Amino acid sequence: MSPGQPGSQRPPAAGFSPIGASELVEELAGYLTRVTTPAAALRVAVDGAEATRSHELAQGLIDPLRRLSRPAIHIRDDSFWRDASLRLEYGHHDMQSYAEGWLDHGALRREVLEPLGAGGSGRFLPSLRDPVTNRMTRAATVTAAPGSIVIVSGALLIRPDLEFDVIVHLAMSPGALARHTPPESAWTLPAFADYDAAVEPDVRADVVVRLEDPRRPAVRFNRAG
Repeated sequence: MSPGQPGSQRPPAAGFSPIGASELVEELAGYLTRVTTPAAALRVAVDGAEATRSHELAQGLIDPLRRLSRPAIHIRDDSFWRDASLRLEYGHHDMQSYAEGWLDHGALRREVLEPLGAGGSGRFLPSLRDPVTNRMTRAATVTAAPGSIVIVSGALLIRPDLEFDVIVHLAMSPGALARHTPPESAWTLPAFADYDAAVEPDVRADVVVRLEDPRRPAVRFNRAG
């Protein structure tokens, strides 16, 4: 199977199938190994709000992928955040800045997605900035091994300027998202309402994982593996 462009037309997907949390990880790992790409690596987004624990799922895929003989690397979106002076220019709780200005989309594209895409060098930067200290990580560039799968996890990743080969979207209804979002992060909720309405991630993603109850996920494959 060849990778598809996010947002491309796909046949209507079947409904969601309940799946155990550990089985979900194994199912996703197997799915990713069946996606082919002529590029240096398979570029995967695990897209979801903080409450969906996208970083946790992405990291959980690394060992199963390696057991399937695929080199795998996890990159968190917050390791490509802008400098705090820019990110927080309008305050710590500015929803528009959070949606458009926290992640350095240009750096993620230049340093990770383009080098790993068709015709790219295969050399990418695994991190740019420490989100806690706000200091540059000074990470060395890495050359993707043949067959590598590079997973970028985070929120609001489905955008025209970020090209992924596979998108896994972690979905919650507005009610579930409000219940599971920590009170200190509740100010971000309008950004996800806008994102769902404008982007329709559950349609554009290749795989959608419903997490109304995170202990009882359900999965739908919009594009067959």
